[in-house]
Amino acid sequence: MKAYEKSKLNTVKRGANRATYDVEKINNILDAGFIGYVSYTYQGKAIAIPMAYGRRDNTIILHGSNANRMLTSLLAVKEMSMTVMHLDALVMARSGFHHSVNYRSVTLFGTAKKIEETTDKNTALLCFMEHIMKGRWDGIREMSQQEFDRTLVVEMTIEKASAKIRDVGVADEPEDYELDVWAGLIPIKQIAEYPIADKGKPENMEIPEHILDYYEQNKK
Repeated sequence: MKAYEKSKLNTVKRGANRATYDVEKINNILDAGFIGYVSYTYQGKAIAIPMAYGRRDNTIILHGSNANRMLTSLLAVKEMSMTVMHLDALVMARSGFHHSVNYRSVTLFGTAKKIEETTDKNTALLCFMEHIMKGRWDGIREMSQQEFDRTLVVEMTIEKASAKIRDVGVADEPEDYELDVWAGLIPIKQIAEYPIADKGKPENMEIPEHILDYYEQNKK
């Protein structure tokens, strides 16, 4: 079992029994998500922004405009951190103190660099698109040179990481289990609804197979 080395930076202290440093488990959580919360500092102020991402092995791909304040700030310090979290259930306990949520979360720490070489940049953008939906890259038009040149691509190499997972039921005080108070889980999940065509030609086109495949795999 391959795992990220523990350090002061990534060691989970609160709720350590829910922590894992297993690379495969961390990658599974990353692959199930679309949005990461990226932290950075700008003019002495701490800021966190949600960003779509792609994953390739132990790297995270982000992209934006060449003037993107967050990406240029990350490149200036060459370090970054990102968190991904999935809410899986609301935990309704018999007391307010023991209410909780079931979740899967990952926090990443690593180095950031700009991808500039044309082939590497194309590969990174392919990774980003295929992370969102497999098969989509081949179903859209190629980027124009102007679009390509105006896109800033940043690669984060994951050096440290940790995950926390809560996937259990209610944990009330022993004396509360006889109370006449409903307790349990309310499962929460993200699903895909049937695709809606854009106005114009798509309204009269068959929905592409990769779109329908994604819908079927994620509709429930």
